[in-house]
This record gives sequence, C-alpha cells and structure tokens, in this order.
Amino acid sequence: MPLSSRDKAIIRDLNKFRVMDRDSIAELHFAGLKNPKLAANNVLLRLLRDGQIQRSTAFVPYLYFGPETQIKKQSQKIGHFLAILEVYMEMRKLGRLETFLVEPKYGRKGLSEPDIFAMYRNTPFFIEVQKTVYSEKQMNDKLQRYVDFYNTGIMATPFPHVLVLSAQRYAIDGDYPFKVFQAETFTQFNRSLTPLPKPASQQRSTGGIRAIIQ
Repeated sequence: MPLSSRDKAIIRDLNKFRVMDRDSIAELHFAGLKNPKLAANNVLLRLLRDGQIQRSTAFVPYLYFGPETQIKKQSQKIGHFLAILEVYMEMRKLGRLETFLVEPKYGRKGLSEPDIFAMYRNTPFFIEVQKTVYSEKQMNDKLQRYVDFYNTGIMATPFPHVLVLSAQRYAIDGDYPFKVFQAETFTQFNRSLTPLPKPASQQRSTGGIRAIIQ
C-alpha cells in the first residue's frame, strides 16, 4: 500500500524528533478527527506492520521511532528527546514558530551543540533543554562553547539568543556577546516577552546578561 501524505509526514516527524509518544502524534497529525488517538493507533499499527516505523511497548502510551533512528529502546536519551518534543508542542501552540531543528550540528567538534535551533516570532534562538542539574563550571563551560561558536562567524547575523530551560536556576555571570535567558518552560519564557528584545549583532553587547525570572 503506497504511503499517504500523512504517513510520510508522521515518518518525517519521527526521524526529526527521534522518538514520539502516541498522544503527540495524534495531536499533530489527527487533531481534526473525531477520535484522534484511535485514528493514530490504527495508522501507527499499519506503519509498524509494514516496517515503516519502530515501536517500544515499555512505555504507556507507546513510543514510536523513525526508520532512521538508532536509539536503543531503553536509552536514557529517550527522556531527553521527549523533552525536546514537549518544547516543540508548547511553541507551536503559542504561535509564530517558523523553524524548529533538533540537535543541529554546526562546524567542528568542541563548539556548542544546541538541543534546538528555533525561529520564533522572527527571532532566532538556541535552546538548551536542561533536565539534569549542572554544576556552575559545567554551565559556564557550555556557555563558553557558545562564545567560541560566536567567534567563528559561522552563524549568520544576528547571532541567536541562548535560552536555558531548566527547573534549576543557574547563577550565570559574564559579559556574553549574545543574550542569555533562563526559564522553567518555554511558556513561562513567552509570558515574559513584552516585547522581545532584538538579537545580538556581531558587535559585542555591553549590557551583560538579562535573565528571565517568573
């Protein structure tokens, strides 16, 4: 049976996010139907039987993986990728989400490796979804890698803001050439935007860091 446009869209999302739960797939691809979860179950089962996707029954609701995904079904990375998916689901509901890339790679090793690059409200962001608690040194090292990335000039101007999403509040001190924000969730961060500041240019900012606290 040929793949429908919706089948292909589901597979693209599974490859993009690496792993997705059934409910998120139902919300994204079956929202207009009377029973989105039932419809999602039927389509996902067909795709699974046809060898188009992978599944783990170790979670409820079940988790699904794209054909290109190499994650082990019990990997600790699963929680990390589901957290990234959760940020995406938040952002799309808030509107004006133009771009959302999962773990994009830029340049050589040793530079920053953001969890997300997003264009939101016509503004670029690097987003760190920080579920584990970092030490002060680990967080400073992470931000220094963004400084090193900034200094390469690889990224087109304006350089993205850096947003750290974490339940842990970090004491971030330093004069960075880009804005650094902190919030527990993207929804909380979004409430603080009145209006959103302009991204940093390639000229070094003298204003230091503005951290968002709700």
